[in-house]
Amino acid sequence: MEVKRNYQKELEKQIEKQRREEKIYTLLLHSCCAPCSSYVLEYLKAEFAITVYYYNPNIWPEEEYHKRVEEQKRLIGRMNRELPGHKISFLEGVYDPERFYRMAAGRETLAEGGERCFGCYALRLSEAAKRAKEGAFDFFTTTLTISPLKSAAKLNEVGEAAAKKEGVIWLPSDFKKRDGYRRSVLLSRTYGLYRQNYCGCEFSR
Repeated sequence: MEVKRNYQKELEKQIEKQRREEKIYTLLLHSCCAPCSSYVLEYLKAEFAITVYYYNPNIWPEEEYHKRVEEQKRLIGRMNRELPGHKISFLEGVYDPERFYRMAAGRETLAEGGERCFGCYALRLSEAAKRAKEGAFDFFTTTLTISPLKSAAKLNEVGEAAAKKEGVIWLPSDFKKRDGYRRSVLLSRTYGLYRQNYCGCEFSR
């Protein structure tokens, strides 16, 4: 019988290891939006030198995409000014919704949280893995595991596959644990963040 992995504990072990080493590792953090990233950045800012990678060609319409980008940058600016820890950097990927629509072709009517979403995870995390390799980051991961509507097991599976393909290291996570999601909701209120009411793509809306 396969043992169910505890991704939060795996993350905590890595943090404990680098604290003992007194070494700061670089992390490319794929972010889906400012609200989901709020807790993750608060949690990891003291532990990693983070670059937020905003690559989300799934977001529709274009106005929504740019609104989310600006909220992400605004949050990073405030956290850099107000929170202790290492400076957070920002890197925006190419907004190319046609890549998403090519991936989603034939899957448009599938239920939310199924194969279309899994393909979307793979699209975004494969691009993040490439950027992690190009930038020689020590680790990469995603804020997506904070959502109670998304499978942390599936996201970690997809992330690890992308990491293996590119020869980089995936940082396991399940950010919804330790009340992470609840904390993100509170932080969104604290920072006055725009909280969207759909994941991002035309089909989820």
